[in-house]
Amino acid sequence: MTDKTSLPIIGWREWIALPDLGIKFIKAKIDTGARSSSLHAFDIEVFEQDDGQWARFKVNPVQRNETWEVESTAPVIDMRAIRSSSGQSEVRPVVKTTVRLMGQQFDIELTLADRNQMGFRMLLGREAFRRRFLIDPGKSYRGGIPKKRKRHP
Repeated sequence: MTDKTSLPIIGWREWIALPDLGIKFIKAKIDTGARSSSLHAFDIEVFEQDDGQWARFKVNPVQRNETWEVESTAPVIDMRAIRSSSGQSEVRPVVKTTVRLMGQQFDIELTLADRNQMGFRMLLGREAFRRRFLIDPGKSYRGGIPKKRKRHP
């Protein structure tokens, strides 16, 4: 078991990177109430390839900026029924990808969902940060804020 006092502390929102998906920076809400992590994706297409199911999708990494799109593909590891905060259940593709946060890099499972009406393009659920970080709900961006010119292509 990891000594809790040696874990880095993150805030309730952080800038993270999803390098496998071609996303240099995306603002994520650290959500201790959500088990799984979720990424705002649209034009989601699940297709068969020689080695299994894959998802092709687009992401707008920056809130309120729909002109900047990143197109990604990732292997689908599962199709899961996920209950939203409104209580609705829907089946979503789940992909595995790498996250970079505060100098750490690790793999997480990520559901793809239309989060366009939500305040954050990404939720980082507790399975992603469990045993890696402690959360200070009174702090934000403890990992730093990228310069605007680095956030955009």
